[in-house]
Amino acid sequence: MGRLDAQRHLMEPNSGERRPRRAAYALPMLFTAGNVFLGFLAVMKSFQGALMAMSGDLGPNPHFEVAAKAIGVAVLVDGLDGRIARLTGTTSEFGREMDSLADVITFGVAPAVLAISWGAQFVDGSMDPLIRDYLRRAAYFIGFLYLLCGAVRLARFNIQSNPVPKNPGRADRKYFVGLPIPAAAGLIAAVVFATGCVPIESWPLSAAWLALLALLSFLMVSTWRYRSLKDVQLLRPMSPLTVILWGAAFYLIWNFPQATLLAMAVTYVGSGIVVRVAGVLRRKVKPHPSPQPRGMPG
Repeated sequence: MGRLDAQRHLMEPNSGERRPRRAAYALPMLFTAGNVFLGFLAVMKSFQGALMAMSGDLGPNPHFEVAAKAIGVAVLVDGLDGRIARLTGTTSEFGREMDSLADVITFGVAPAVLAISWGAQFVDGSMDPLIRDYLRRAAYFIGFLYLLCGAVRLARFNIQSNPVPKNPGRADRKYFVGLPIPAAAGLIAAVVFATGCVPIESWPLSAAWLALLALLSFLMVSTWRYRSLKDVQLLRPMSPLTVILWGAAFYLIWNFPQATLLAMAVTYVGSGIVVRVAGVLRRKVKPHPSPQPRGMPG
């Protein structure tokens, strides 16, 4: 009877054999919770940076720097939770919805607050107060537009069973439809970080910054194709060239983080534009086949 009781204990759902499986579900959720924390930290640091600038200190702002770094780290964390869930076989609808809600906070709300606080709140006070007021209102509108487009981008991704464009001859999972919201947030953080986190005071630069936010908003809801990095397998054997490229990337990020991260963000965001423009030009240059003449009736 003792052996039979032991066998029944192993078969019970609450037995020790199932505990590691249940604990595995908590691992990707911890990364998602970390993603939410980084977004919350970026929002709070953006507020603190704005208060510091309002006191008259318009030099390099350490609070804006922390906010930009938090968003940048969140981009990396966001890519890890999904990979861990797939590796451990713990993907679920709850985790998917939680991840989307976290993305709205970290890559929607936080970058919008940082973009407005850093790029539009401290324009040169010598300009016409009416124009400065219009510029700030435009900043609020474009910041809201960025957040709204990011939320629409996430909702569209969730409701589509295969949210990537059809491309015969290639694996569909290699591409996204529209710019992913983490990439848009990453570019915002990279620009702020690359400028030394000094608030913008020139109104032409502020207008250009708002134009960039509007462009990112459009790219997120567009149907332009962007390469997905989900097919990059870090656990598989790498070729010597891949090892060299990864090593060079780590070296550049460690020694020249501002220029390297900005170049990487601009390259990825610009890749979708280049692919789209190249496709349009290719269709215009490629001659259309002329219709074949129909045979005369007998």
